[in-house]
Amino acid sequence: MLTITDAAKDYLVELLAKQNTPGMSVRVFITQPGTPYAETCLAYCRPDEVNPNDEVMDQDELRVYLDKQSILYLEDAKIDFAKDKMGGQLTIKAPNAKMPKVNDDSPIQDQVNYILYNEINPGLASHGGEVKLVEVTEDNLAILEFGGGCQGCSAVDITLKEGIEKTLLSKLPQLSGIRDATDHTQAENAYM
Repeated sequence: MLTITDAAKDYLVELLAKQNTPGMSVRVFITQPGTPYAETCLAYCRPDEVNPNDEVMDQDELRVYLDKQSILYLEDAKIDFAKDKMGGQLTIKAPNAKMPKVNDDSPIQDQVNYILYNEINPGLASHGGEVKLVEVTEDNLAILEFGGGCQGCSAVDITLKEGIEKTLLSKLPQLSGIRDATDHTQAENAYM
């Protein structure tokens, strides 16, 4: 679940005390959870804005409301505050915002997507690329599609066989293989 460091808690309590609304709290939610566009947000929450479906997290003087739809994606999330010369900065790290944490019982598609989003795509992003799962066939073949700088790249076969396939098959032995379904003739944005 979500962790709030003592420094962040102290900062938020102080911030809320400056508001002129009795009972003011904070709400944590993720916009577009489970997608590449997910963003973790923290907002003021007045008593009349409380959603009865939210989960309540009380930490001494701090009350935090967690959006019910976001809870799965807030696994291992952390809110911290680091002081600096300018006062400080509140940070929210939610490593599962784009894809919820999976386990061995999760569907194979979710496990593949989790590895792609958290292990493969961060490396491809340095070249402006990405890879996504199109489907897992009945015979457990993962069909992938490259985008961005990887579409049309001359090194895509090496990336697929030596990087992505090795990673996926070592972590998910139930997969029978990997196949690229990308149209690599479109190479306008290819990383060369």
